[in-house]
Amino acid sequence: MDTADLLERSYPGRRAELKRDIFHKALSLFNEQGIEATTIEMIRAECDTSVGAIYHHFGNKEGLVAALFFTALEDQARLRDAYLDAADTTQKGVQALVFSYVDWVEQQPQWARFQYHARFAVTKGPFKDELAERNKTRNLRLRQWLTQSGRAAELQDLPAELLPSLIIGQADSYCRAWLAGRVKGSPSAYREVLAQAAWRSIRAEGLAEN
Repeated sequence: MDTADLLERSYPGRRAELKRDIFHKALSLFNEQGIEATTIEMIRAECDTSVGAIYHHFGNKEGLVAALFFTALEDQARLRDAYLDAADTTQKGVQALVFSYVDWVEQQPQWARFQYHARFAVTKGPFKDELAERNKTRNLRLRQWLTQSGRAAELQDLPAELLPSLIIGQADSYCRAWLAGRVKGSPSAYREVLAQAAWRSIRAEGLAEN
């Protein structure tokens, strides 16, 4: 799936055409050259626009990196919520979380690769507070789903902050290895195995798998 598909979803219409072009070219440069080595001038040259236009939209390079990172997170969350809405049991909900994560990475490898590389910079940079707020809002849907009536009895008594790592951690590790070329099998080939492992890690003792 082309990176343009994600940008069209996130920033539709003719008025956002320049913004989409800047995003598209910046994403390629950040992945090819590295975030530190890529300059605004390099992005400007690729987009055939002015430095002022880039600063107008994003403020500076840190703002552009953060905007790309937030765009990826929001698109990932859209797919997650669509999968979660179709889940009618707790186990299927855990499966939906793993499936949506794996499928998004495989559909959007360039965005996923950037997301992994940019996470530290955004977490430690000037947009860390905005990231924390966005994560809080993004995860509200997940917390609401997990705390619905009857679901707590199906899960181990674990800290809420630990659940995302237990559910997504193994899928995240495999996806990183796949993006880095360390493994050959596509993430989707192992989505069932990864989902089963996630469910076993959080289900209450004595609760059978469906």
